[in-house]
Amino acid sequence: MTATKRHPQWQGRPYYALDAYLKNTYRHKCYKIALDAHMTCPNRDGTSGTRGCLFCSAGGSGEFAASGSDIGEQLETGLALFGEKQIGEHYIAYFQAYTNTYAPPEQLRTLYTQALEHPKVCGISIATRPDCLPQPVLSLLTELRQNYPHKFIWIELGLQTIHEDTAQLIRRGYPLSCFEEAAGALHRLGLPFIVHVILGLPGEDAARIYDTICYLNRIRPFGIKLQLLHILAGTDLADLYACGAFTALTKEDYLELLIRCLELLSPEIVIHRLTGDGPRDLLLAPEWSLRKRDVLNSLHRLMKERQTWQGRLYAPVSSNFPDP
Repeated sequence: MTATKRHPQWQGRPYYALDAYLKNTYRHKCYKIALDAHMTCPNRDGTSGTRGCLFCSAGGSGEFAASGSDIGEQLETGLALFGEKQIGEHYIAYFQAYTNTYAPPEQLRTLYTQALEHPKVCGISIATRPDCLPQPVLSLLTELRQNYPHKFIWIELGLQTIHEDTAQLIRRGYPLSCFEEAAGALHRLGLPFIVHVILGLPGEDAARIYDTICYLNRIRPFGIKLQLLHILAGTDLADLYACGAFTALTKEDYLELLIRCLELLSPEIVIHRLTGDGPRDLLLAPEWSLRKRDVLNSLHRLMKERQTWQGRLYAPVSSNFPDP
């Protein structure tokens, strides 16, 4: 039986894409507007480190953020980029650059409220780290969810891998137990969260990547971002790449990894990303990733040829956390 027949809510795709989830919820496509809240990160300010994660650019993954001095201005700038296109009425305010819960709660309240108050914003997605969710921040997020019941609040956690040796290599800066504590707290509060996983990290073979995917089936996040490792100029990862310490994934190898990850993943988990975007002026490798549409078309073609879908190899497992 095909994925489409098994899962009509996926709207013809062989996996549960964010686009399908949003169309099912809002009846039309919703677009993200990337924001820069002008924060830093404990991995840069000396709390956990000063050099950032091995792969992280100087912009803290915020190269695509809208310009503007405050969130309101950035939202209007982002909206203006769509011009006169008739693309729907709702947008997601995506706090993307650096660590977006790494500030005093009152400062965060102002930032998040600016976004939630915008009439065209259907919700906010907050990229952060598991070690940057202290109780005052969790209390603020709970309060805002109650104050804006018709808008969502998603938390994005950068896990990348479950393997501690790889985590040390990439200078993640926290142990797996910290991620589990954050995931447990978010589950208890009913705050949906999305987990970032990077495919192609140095020293990570296919078996290790699949271990991370199977682990996340027990964690039960709302969503997952499967991110191709991009080697960006100016990063310590670029230095390792230049000296031949590891090689970048080929398109063919990445697609094989991606398909098996999807097959192993619970069909209930929403896929928020399947490759990612590397800034063209910074990307050293793999250059094929710049042709994002080609990558996705190739993925869909292969999955159709193999008659496979998200969750085909998924075996139901006991969750690490009780139902809320």
